[in-house]
Amino acid sequence: MSSTWLWLIGLGPIALGLVGFAPSVPSPRSLEWRLIAAKCAAALAVLLAVGGAVDVISNGTLRTPLLGVSGIGASLYLDALSAMMFCLVALIGLVVVVYSDHYLDGDPDQERFIRQLCLTLAAVLSAIISGNLLLFVLAWVLTSLGLHRLLVFYPERQAAVLAARKEFLVSRLGDLCLLAAIVLLYQHFGSLQYEALFPAASSLHAESTPLWLHACALLLVCTALLKSAQFPSHGWLIEVMETPTPVSALLHAGIINAGGFLVLRFSHVISLSTPALYVLAIVGGLTALFGSVVMLSQTSIKVSLAYSTIAQMGFMMLECGLGAFSAALLHILAHSLYKAHAFLSSGSVIDIARSSWTPSPGGKPHPARLAISFIAVMVVTIATSMFFSSTITEKPGAFALGAVVVLGLILLLENGIDERPSPYVIVRTALLAVIVALVYFSLQFGMELLLTGSVPPTQSLRGPFDFAIVLMILLSFAIVTLFQSILPGQSKELRWQALYAHLSNGLYVNTLANRWILRYWPIPPTGLRSGERR
Repeated sequence: MSSTWLWLIGLGPIALGLVGFAPSVPSPRSLEWRLIAAKCAAALAVLLAVGGAVDVISNGTLRTPLLGVSGIGASLYLDALSAMMFCLVALIGLVVVVYSDHYLDGDPDQERFIRQLCLTLAAVLSAIISGNLLLFVLAWVLTSLGLHRLLVFYPERQAAVLAARKEFLVSRLGDLCLLAAIVLLYQHFGSLQYEALFPAASSLHAESTPLWLHACALLLVCTALLKSAQFPSHGWLIEVMETPTPVSALLHAGIINAGGFLVLRFSHVISLSTPALYVLAIVGGLTALFGSVVMLSQTSIKVSLAYSTIAQMGFMMLECGLGAFSAALLHILAHSLYKAHAFLSSGSVIDIARSSWTPSPGGKPHPARLAISFIAVMVVTIATSMFFSSTITEKPGAFALGAVVVLGLILLLENGIDERPSPYVIVRTALLAVIVALVYFSLQFGMELLLTGSVPPTQSLRGPFDFAIVLMILLSFAIVTLFQSILPGQSKELRWQALYAHLSNGLYVNTLANRWILRYWPIPPTGLRSGERR
């Protein structure tokens, strides 16, 4: 297919990279020109991303020739998956760059921040459109190093340095897993080109997957889990709040999705290994449950948002583990846009919450009302999933997330049938549940059509273990909903206070990690080390 737009799209990351690499000019207007250049480069990336997406719609997957030998080198690759991710990150990057202009106005290191931000954006975008694993790995590592520099933007803050060091160690472990997977792929396929790897992998059959491919898939899964702050390697993500807010927005809305993108990008390989898929489903499900429960006990808005991100990434890994790759991309897009807005507007969240708060209509939570609400939303979910052929047997991953999404309406429905029930509220909430279910399954169906050929088709129920995972997810989040309902009324009970204290500290997993890091890699009293600021 035509690769004209694909060559042009490469100018987006190049322009951002040039803005980041360009040396500072000893001029009073140096910062002003840097900001203008950064905004123009980010805007150019967005325009080219939209143009590339249109070209993919018109002509299908785009490729460029390999600049290298023996299947190793640099090339670009754009299909529906990478086109949507490129548009997403480019748009968020533009918003973050513009926001940074005002947020850091007056900071003496604002120009340094803009340079590091542009370099990190360039690396992320390069990883998305890379067509060769060598270029992907280089961009992958540069993304991590760029993030590290952003995390220690204020190196005098010890919490920031500690978070950056944990992220650095976790990322290096992930890099080793990725390099090992690449070596296995090259040894057996003889190329690192996507256009050679994906068809070769798709030609294999899951029933006769060789042992080396299982190892390769597991290494890719470990890389993705480490990059996505999955339990128990999540601690660094909840401590990045010492960095400027634009970094949190870019991290939670863009960079943290790198692990999910890796799973989707190499889903043709990972989907051949049932053990790798089960690891994704189990770790993702546990992380989603852990993040959701701990999030409820946080008093800091940004820390609560961080645990929300951990939970959402867990959901996304769970969907991939159940073979719902298109649903996982839909989750990434929705979560990224929501989380970017949440972080950039976090300063006004308290005012919004205060102005919108209303007291409960009356009465204490009752198990019967909660059970009725649970049955009602599950009936809505099952009926809607049957209409879209997304039942628990046909598409367990899509069904599981859809059920969890609709479960979020249980408390609203429970309030509608409180001790003083209102028919109007009951009908309105029931209609809302139907609308939410219809919108979700419609979007999931549309995403599956858009990604045809880019990722494997959504897998059906593979056996009783898949069924058990879905049931455990539904039961777990039903319990979380019950916990959320009864906890406020039990705030004076000592056992609930103790449980709340344990949960607010994340069950002390991160505390143990901090002790280990500080024992073997102590931070100087000032939080500074040679070369850390510049």
